[in-house]
Amino acid sequence: MNLELPELPFAKEALEPHMSANTLNIHHGKHHNAYVVKGNELLANADISADSLEELVKETAKAGGALFNNVGQHYNHSFFWNSLSASGGGAPTGDIAAQIDEAFGGYENFKAEFVAGGMGQFGSGWVWLVSDGGKLKIAKSANAETPLTDGATPILVCDVWEHAYYLDFQNRRPDFLGSFLDNLVNWDFANKNLANA
Repeated sequence: MNLELPELPFAKEALEPHMSANTLNIHHGKHHNAYVVKGNELLANADISADSLEELVKETAKAGGALFNNVGQHYNHSFFWNSLSASGGGAPTGDIAAQIDEAFGGYENFKAEFVAGGMGQFGSGWVWLVSDGGKLKIAKSANAETPLTDGATPILVCDVWEHAYYLDFQNRRPDFLGSFLDNLVNWDFANKNLANA
């Protein structure tokens, strides 16, 4: 199975002023693309077969090292692009809203926990909303790690590597996380993942 750089599900300018086209040119066009190129190079010499990207992530996690790092980063970034929407942000709608109320006691509590999770991820990594055992939880992962390898189902993710926000927010990670939730989070994508969890 070959990795393919996905097209962004929105125009590069569509997320401005919350995420600039310049950030996306570098983040998607250079960082993500580098994982795809290196991942394919490593997969060519690996005896691993998979029918889906999710299965490939789990299989390469067993091998670890550079192969998993590149495949995991490809999966995480692909998931992140879909967690963004030009018409997103704000309080959730649909089934995810009721699940968030049940799990966190309301959207504002969820928002506080999500931002705290992203701030609590030391260095590079990700903050996730996952379904684990039928319950929504906040999860953090470092580097290329993903909740898939822990048996949880990813629902949403925000990238907290500095290249995700530094051009637009400099070192203000909490502002970036707040802006993600207020302006960009794709609740339609979350509802779709929840339905398949």
